Amino acid sequence: MLELRPNCELCDRDLPPDSAEARICTYECTFCAACVDEVLGNVCPNCGGGFEKRPIRPGRAWREGTGLVNDPAGTKRRHTPYTRREIEAFARTLRDLPPQGR
Repeated sequence: MLELRPNCELCDRDLPPDSAEARICTYECTFCAACVDEVLGNVCPNCGGGFEKRPIRPGRAWREGTGLVNDPAGTKRRHTPYTRREIEAFARTLRDLPPQGR
């Protein structure tokens, strides 16, 4: 089950569960689309993987036991432990490799 983290780990932008701007890697590191495109170059600064659009969990339970009403989004805000300079340097080393080749 995805945690649906509430913020971009770089700029701290709010990313509510219905945000079309949320991007995640396979470890569920969460960043906004602007940071992924403009700063990270589709390179997760934590694991080196690529990003995908985070799915939207339905607000209501269309089937019993589903939806945000039964599985609410996470509330713990997270921040990458790396500086902007470290992130940019790391991304430069991997951004020309497609995620499947990293």
